[in-house]
Amino acid sequence: MPHPLDAAAVRAWCALALDALGRAREEIDAINVYPVADGDTGTNLYLTVESAGRAVEAVFEAHATAGPGARPGLSEAVRAMAHGALIGARGNSGTILAQLFRGMAEVLRDGGADGEGPGDEGHLLGRALRRAVDSAYEGVARPVEGTVLTVATAAAGAAARTEGDAAAVARAAHTAARTALEATPCQLEALGRAGVVDAGGKGLVEVLGALVAALEGGAAPAGRPARTSRAARPVDTCPTETAHGTAPGAGPAFEVIYLLEADDVAVARLRARLDALGESLVVVGGDGLWNVHVHVDDAGAAVEAGVDAGRPYRIRITHFGTADERPRAPEPVQRAVVAVVPGEGLAALCAEAGATVVPVRPGEPPASGELVEAVRRAHAREVVLLPNDPDLRHTAAAAAEQARAEGVRVALIPTRSPVQGVAALAVHEPGRRFDEDVVAMTSAAGATRYAELTVAESRSWTMAGVCQAGDVLGLIDGDVAVIGADLAATAATVLDRMLAAGGELVTLVVADDAPPGFAEELERHVRGGHLAVDTVVYRGGRQPAPLLIGVE
Repeated sequence: MPHPLDAAAVRAWCALALDALGRAREEIDAINVYPVADGDTGTNLYLTVESAGRAVEAVFEAHATAGPGARPGLSEAVRAMAHGALIGARGNSGTILAQLFRGMAEVLRDGGADGEGPGDEGHLLGRALRRAVDSAYEGVARPVEGTVLTVATAAAGAAARTEGDAAAVARAAHTAARTALEATPCQLEALGRAGVVDAGGKGLVEVLGALVAALEGGAAPAGRPARTSRAARPVDTCPTETAHGTAPGAGPAFEVIYLLEADDVAVARLRARLDALGESLVVVGGDGLWNVHVHVDDAGAAVEAGVDAGRPYRIRITHFGTADERPRAPEPVQRAVVAVVPGEGLAALCAEAGATVVPVRPGEPPASGELVEAVRRAHAREVVLLPNDPDLRHTAAAAAEQARAEGVRVALIPTRSPVQGVAALAVHEPGRRFDEDVVAMTSAAGATRYAELTVAESRSWTMAGVCQAGDVLGLIDGDVAVIGADLAATAATVLDRMLAAGGELVTLVVADDAPPGFAEELERHVRGGHLAVDTVVYRGGRQPAPLLIGVE
């Protein structure tokens, strides 16, 4: 059943696009040959959409605190999506995608209104896609056809020609984008020589497919494999024109990206200055906040240009040099564990056990790039990655694949709670064979049931019935199983239910803001009602949940 073009559709679009890019990321990375064959386009698009989706979720969460039924409008959701993409954009294609989102937001925030008819929504989406393309071309200093820009143009053209509701317009745009993508090897010599379609364009097709799914309320349309046969599509078989563009050569040595606070006049001067310094220049944004991307030989000059224009920050400089050109690093250790952990208490515990820790701030889950950086910090030939959160499955998978592409052997154990991570870390033995160690850690995590206590922020339906704001919720293996009024009593009930199925060891991770004597009361409860069950208590620090429970 078609879904209206509203804030919920934007939220679903971001989630579905992230899921689609998570599945296609490795394939897109593999066909990344233009403008630089650095194999990261899929990862960059994933991180960009991840940031966009996080911003949209933050808007929904802010409205949820206002009371039951409160939710953002379309205008607020698309502005959040565009802003999140802008501040989190990575790479050439990610920066262009952020500008596409911004262009759409400019139309949807002005033209979207509750109560519009299906046909009106279709025209609105068509205008939004047209503005998105115009905006993207404005942001790219030297547009090249056969890239994501070409695919976006085809999508916008089909959307403008289509009558019907927003779902019909989105499907027409997606179909046209797929057709345009297949033609990109005949438009860009580097693609034709490699026998692949444009990586950024492939990513946009995935994003548009997710838009179709969000508006139709179903699965995203199936795509075609991105890699084409070199024998099946050489440049000289293109029917009507010769592919253009230049083959990837030595090119500039550095990619420079930063956010910039500056006015329009200063940014216009910056564009001219950076265009003279390098290539692949994309400057997107507006209203005083910009994302700057450029490939240059003199990274310092590119940053200095930003300083002269305004206030650059979140500066990222990536060297495109070969492995032979990089300074020799210290010899890596054989094996390490990287763990995502909430609260400084557990972080210290895991660090003492030898893990490289990725601390989680409340409401700010780590991005894939942070996990990759942690793997690099571990400086090991073999890494066991413990995400400790089911919502991080795609993020961790993307990080693992990126690390593997850098030559690290990575095993991702799908731990769903920090207590499962602690159990896995407890049996970790670096002296064992890698596979044996991973099996032992996976077995320990899988044998640990997990629970947490949290406080309801609003009235809502749960698996255990209706809860009211302020109720204590006991979640067992991710589902609400107990609703209570008292923290200690609810925790005791959760423990009894978990131990009814058996158990030898209870792990309690208690937050700093838990009531005095809380942990001791639970220890006494376990001793009094469950013989031969040991209890261990850890101080979690400032963690989101007052209590985490593990039963092994």
